[in-house]
Amino acid sequence: MTRLFLLAHASTLATEQARFPRDEPISERGRREFDRASAPVVDRWVSAPERRTVGTVHAFGFAAEVEPALRELDYGTWAGTAMDDVPESELAAWLTDPATAPHGGESVEDLLGRVYDWLAAQDDGYERVAAVTHPSVVRAATVCALDAPATAFWRVDVRPLDVVRLHGRPGRWTLRLH
Repeated sequence: MTRLFLLAHASTLATEQARFPRDEPISERGRREFDRASAPVVDRWVSAPERRTVGTVHAFGFAAEVEPALRELDYGTWAGTAMDDVPESELAAWLTDPATAPHGGESVEDLLGRVYDWLAAQDDGYERVAAVTHPSVVRAATVCALDAPATAFWRVDVRPLDVVRLHGRPGRWTLRLH
């Protein structure tokens, strides 16, 4: 039975300023967050390719394989933009319709499909894997594991350095709270 520890990266300036992120490093606040965090005991570390995820792994004192499927949701032309600067009608459409990607990026449904495929490809062995990724990807994995509808995506709250534990095998994941 595979055990996955999905870790959201530490804070960045985009997190602190309510902006859609670009590829940016962990902020000073993010570095301080490690005072309350502990690294899971695992057999293998994987990471999304962005600087903030790789930096989170390094801050825990480990190296990781880069896994492109764990990359951040593509925010398209919104990357780097403050949420308040996005037209309200476009933002509302994106937040309520999982198939909508009016900003030229990736829809929530596309993200869910990518994460579902990654979960399905996990080895059905007895391995503990820490996957450092983004809140959006952790949300998506949670929705996939629970077989919840895409509309449930925004109902999952993930903060910096939060951990979601899944155990099981491809096609049958169980969420474990701790």
